[in-house]
Amino acid sequence: MNASRIVSKGVITVSPMSTVKSFRVPSPDYPTSQNPRRTEGMHTRSSLEDLAQSAFRTLSAVTSALPRGSSLNQEISDAIAAQERGYYLPDEDERLRDAYVNYLSLRTALWETVQTLRPLLDERRNPDWNLRLYLFGLAFCATAMLTRSARFIVSLARDRPVVWNKLDEAEPRFDLEHKSFTAIYRRLSSARWMWRYHEAWRFYDTHREDIARALDQANMHLVSQWLKAEEPFFEKSRREFVKRKIRFRLHAFKLRQISGYKRVMFHLFRLSGSAIAEMKHPFVRRNGEKHRVTPAVRAVTGKMLRAGDILVTRHDDAISNFFLPGFWPHASLYLGNTSQRESLDLPPIHDLEANVLEARKDGVLFRHLNETLMVDAFVVLRPRLENLLLKEALSRAISHEGKLYDFVFDFRTADRLVCSEVLYRAYHGVGPVSFKLVKRSGKLVLSTEDLIRQALSSGLFEPVLCYGAGEDEILLGSAAGKKLLATMGENDASFKAGPGRDSRPSRAT
Repeated sequence: MNASRIVSKGVITVSPMSTVKSFRVPSPDYPTSQNPRRTEGMHTRSSLEDLAQSAFRTLSAVTSALPRGSSLNQEISDAIAAQERGYYLPDEDERLRDAYVNYLSLRTALWETVQTLRPLLDERRNPDWNLRLYLFGLAFCATAMLTRSARFIVSLARDRPVVWNKLDEAEPRFDLEHKSFTAIYRRLSSARWMWRYHEAWRFYDTHREDIARALDQANMHLVSQWLKAEEPFFEKSRREFVKRKIRFRLHAFKLRQISGYKRVMFHLFRLSGSAIAEMKHPFVRRNGEKHRVTPAVRAVTGKMLRAGDILVTRHDDAISNFFLPGFWPHASLYLGNTSQRESLDLPPIHDLEANVLEARKDGVLFRHLNETLMVDAFVVLRPRLENLLLKEALSRAISHEGKLYDFVFDFRTADRLVCSEVLYRAYHGVGPVSFKLVKRSGKLVLSTEDLIRQALSSGLFEPVLCYGAGEDEILLGSAAGKKLLATMGENDASFKAGPGRDSRPSRAT
């Protein structure tokens, strides 16, 4: 079947003049019904190009962090030893968990990118053929990256039941559910998924020159290079699909036998009609469900903020937490409104209405407060620094704008940054402020909660506002501080509100 022909319910739909009306790339690991970012309606070319640039920045950050054979040598050695021994040692367990969680965070970023771009490949939303071509190139590149990188994780567990079972263990620290790895493996072995991937590849193969030209015209020639590098793996992926399908059926059969035995002996399991349920993302917000921080709360908060405030945020849906431990996974820096920035004589920023510097999967960018606070809970920490030191810290931070996100979480380098690293590099060494990196999973990092604890213990930062951490009301001063400490399992009766702070709650929902 030629890729220019009509495919019923499939990837490509063609008009009588052989102009592609719409095309789809496969959703990498999740059903389309659970798309949290489905884009509706028509878009302006400017908004489409902004989405494309965001996707390009995400791919640029992800590509160097994806797992490869050489980067998993230690984990492979651990897997061989664990299989021979029959179990994992604690240090091996931590290394495996770290590699798996890192893969899942990358997988989530790529999946979100594909889900954002897929609706834009429909002519009804995007009538520009050339624009649809390079959006397809971005989406297909993300899908190809995800598919290939998954093989390295799968290779650890394939034919090694000890490793497979370890990856299937629930891990509350990272919100990982029981049998998460089996669900991923089954999805990769899905005939429906492989058919979609195959058809997307056929479309790419037919139009590769046009796609490359469209990407080059959009100054995204790197995507063409990444796609070119993926080409040798496309055919290999199709061949491995059959092998994966056979392996999964064998593994599922064994699981049914074991589960049946346990049900009879201990009444612990209830077998359903299929071995494993379809992969459903447990972290996606339900359709129509709104964030608990309302526009009214954001408006009240905006009037209370000062330049230099640290915004610590949380989403109830863990997909936004990127599998990071702790109640508070994310932080950003409030740069102040226009008058506040002018009073500090800060360097100009290109978007005058932006007032936050924040690192997300698409990089370290100036953003609007309403976007940053589109969350379910947040805390504001305020530095106790004179204006000269505050100017130094914020000027430092502004200099990092435009950098890519660091999916490797390497605090030793500054070319790519994670959210808490923006704060670390802004404030560390400014006057008396000092932060100490903490070794976690073999890496020296500063998690958001590490940053909070060190900031509070230094006495140089104070909580001034808290919302959504148990109660949907604004808490100020000492009440905010006590609530913040409680969310982190701390209890500091000596914590005091800052001078002149009112600790009474303010209801603004």
